[in-house]
Amino acid sequence: MFTYKRPQKRSKFEDSISVQLREFKQKESYEDFYIEYTKPATKHKYTPDFVLPNGIIIEAKGIFEREDRQKHLLIKEQYPELDIRFVFQNPKMKLYKGSKTTYEDWANKYGFKFSRRVIPASWFSESKKSMKGLIPKKKR
Repeated sequence: MFTYKRPQKRSKFEDSISVQLREFKQKESYEDFYIEYTKPATKHKYTPDFVLPNGIIIEAKGIFEREDRQKHLLIKEQYPELDIRFVFQNPKMKLYKGSKTTYEDWANKYGFKFSRRVIPASWFSESKKSMKGLIPKKKR
């Protein structure tokens, strides 16, 4: 009668390799080492809500999720010449329940200009900003 023998390694196939090593009288080294590596970055696309004619990028935010904040920090790091600004529905809103940090605290900490509910008229009359990195979408 045949009884199932549970693999000593992670699989029956790895067990068979182990047997082969023993048959060739080789010292077996199984999962004794590891290699550190970094997963390559993945490309993503960010579509600004609005871009003023002078190049100022406007993001309208009611809710400002953690993932969105992280995205904007990455974009700022990779495109420091872009002028991204936020129009918060409520800049006094906390980042999350129990947080002491508000949306405006976050914006100030990371050097983003922002306003409450509307685009300030002064933003429209500012000088031309860099648009390097902005890729026009194909018209629909």
